[in-house]
Amino acid sequence: PSFSAIHLKIEHKRELKLLGALFIFSHFSFEFFQLSFEKTEKMALRMWASSTANALKLSSSASKSHLLPAFSISRCFSTVLEGLKYANSHEWVKHEGSVATIGITAHAQDHLGEVVFVELPEEKGSVSKEKSFGAVESVKATSEILSPISGEIIEVNTKLTESPGLINSSPYEDGWMIKVKPSDPAELDSLMGAKEYTKFCEDEDAAH
Repeated sequence: PSFSAIHLKIEHKRELKLLGALFIFSHFSFEFFQLSFEKTEKMALRMWASSTANALKLSSSASKSHLLPAFSISRCFSTVLEGLKYANSHEWVKHEGSVATIGITAHAQDHLGEVVFVELPEEKGSVSKEKSFGAVESVKATSEILSPISGEIIEVNTKLTESPGLINSSPYEDGWMIKVKPSDPAELDSLMGAKEYTKFCEDEDAAH
């Protein structure tokens, strides 16, 4: 054979070897890439599972911590002020000199919910002990208001007509209902003090 033919055969063999080497390299590279991808995929799955578990734990803890204050608030007893007298129908009386101011207690408004309407009596009228003198309507119910004492009405809180929610936000101050001149001050002695009323409400709530 001529020199050219021998040279072509040699070049052909070199090309075959090169192609073979490239094939082997590409084969191992593919396997290496495949193994690396599988390892990466498994690692990613483990990381995702771990982060998901942690997120669920955090979410569960957050939910529990969020529920605790709500539970404690629901168990927290409504405000009862010292120095006032209380009726078992949940009205309060503040007696100062010859005037007695009457309203409903924080416990009562708490059970009623948002107050939307208040029915009040006329001034210069009169009230009788344990008799209705008005009504409070809330989003839950309508409740009659009973007078804890008897007497002459000398003032009515007309602010409640336009702002009935004062009974919710300030039951012992801005949410008062009527002022009365007691006809029998001794009736005040039959009403409960703060400690007695607190116990009364606790027992009443427990019974329900």
